[in-house]
Amino acid sequence: MKFGVIVFPGSNCDHDAYHVISKHVGQPVDFIWHRDTDLSAYDAVIIPGGFSYGDYLRAGALATFSPVMSAVKKFAATGRFVLGICNGFQILCEAGLLPGALIRNRDLHFICEHIFVRVETFDTPFTNELRQGAVLRIPIAHAEGNYVCDDATHEELSRDDRIVFRYCESDGSPSEASNPNGSRDNIAGICSPERNVMGLMPHPERACEDLLGSSDGRDIFRSLAATLAAVA
Repeated sequence: MKFGVIVFPGSNCDHDAYHVISKHVGQPVDFIWHRDTDLSAYDAVIIPGGFSYGDYLRAGALATFSPVMSAVKKFAATGRFVLGICNGFQILCEAGLLPGALIRNRDLHFICEHIFVRVETFDTPFTNELRQGAVLRIPIAHAEGNYVCDDATHEELSRDDRIVFRYCESDGSPSEASNPNGSRDNIAGICSPERNVMGLMPHPERACEDLLGSSDGRDIFRSLAATLAAVA
């Protein structure tokens, strides 16, 4: 299996994602420049966090016009796997690969802290090594992480078990106090109807080593590797 990490002008978590795949998952991984359009060598692509194009207009908006995103849409349409983290989640929503949008945090300021998220479903390529209901301690770092969608979209996400992570207390109970940004229904991550595209605002690549305060994010990447190994 082979992973690719897309790099936009302004990406700042690309090396973190590369490190996790190469060192903790133990698989080949390349950086993919935003002007590249050939993804045929890859089985999974990660769109990392950062501030692509300086977050001008709004977070993720300009990145959708990069040549690589047309390739990512075709890549996802063939059933291959795309993981968007933080700014990557914003880009996936702006590109129409995931529904809804990420807007300014409820309190209108940048948040950088460890939070708790509950695993809502293990039935995705990104969570099959996790237990439903498990609570993960993972950092966030964003100013536009407030997930919004219309009622029909929310109903569809709930009905189809596509809400993958929710912000919660340390005991796993969702609450307004545990919701750092005002996201609808405490949503921290969702997946596509085909379940091969996932976006989440927390940074699992920053929670893969105990030295950094948590290794709870590691199994998200290991789940994806296990999925690729099973379909190889």
